[in-house]
Amino acid sequence: MALNPDCKCGITCRGRLNETIGFIGGGNMAKAIAEGIVKKGLVDYKQLVVSGPRDGSLEYWRGLGSKTTTQNGDVVCDADIIFLAVKPHILPSAVANIYETMKKPVKGKLFVSILAGITLEALENCLATLEGSRVIRVMPNTPMMVGEGCTVFCPGQRASDDDIALVKTLLETSGVCKQVPESLINAVGALAGSGPAFVYLMIEALSDGGVKMGIPRAMATNFAAQTVLGAAKMVLESGKHTGVLKDEVCSPGGTTITGIHALEKGGVRGAIMDAVEAAAKKSAELGQKK
Repeated sequence: MALNPDCKCGITCRGRLNETIGFIGGGNMAKAIAEGIVKKGLVDYKQLVVSGPRDGSLEYWRGLGSKTTTQNGDVVCDADIIFLAVKPHILPSAVANIYETMKKPVKGKLFVSILAGITLEALENCLATLEGSRVIRVMPNTPMMVGEGCTVFCPGQRASDDDIALVKTLLETSGVCKQVPESLINAVGALAGSGPAFVYLMIEALSDGGVKMGIPRAMATNFAAQTVLGAAKMVLESGKHTGVLKDEVCSPGGTTITGIHALEKGGVRGAIMDAVEAAAKKSAELGQKK
């Protein structure tokens, strides 16, 4: 991992990476990861090689200067680090395509899986015939695209300390990145991976409420998003419990506590908890499907 003294991305202890990064699957999550690490100056799009089932689906990547292919084996042969970024049920056929299309033997490849529900054991078994392959399971989220991601990872049995350091370097430049036991991956995926969609729904609902009360849509959405951003920063930077922060806004007999009462009557708190639980259970189900 070479240091780059001219790097202006704000990463003082890390430099530009020499490795080629591969993506098997070029969908939204692959785009989010790539955009995050490119924006931070770790790699250039020309260092990426991306595969997809159809050539037409890869135009986005070619437009950025990345190498593209419809053969997963090309990615494994050309890349040093390979992100498995397909849907979980596609994994068997994606791995089969690796073996069918590799043009030369490979060894010592690092695979990084973002597949919901697929365990390290299952991943290592799928890739067992690739000599020296190592696996790290990660669960990222799309706010990586704007440098505010929340990612967790869990290394497989053969992953080295250098592998862990490299993956952490790639992911923590675009937000928070923490190592957790694999037993927590599904739960964190539900909270942080699915969570942005839950928050977008809340922002949309706040905006709808503003529109109902006469605020123009664009202004209502902007104010709703800024309000959520500000509230999040208060939680992260003040160190105060969320209940304390809530009480600081709620004056006795005032407007905010009246609104809180309406939310509690509507079961908002329980509905959000149910959403996280449902997403976590679905992730576990995906891992159990054959």
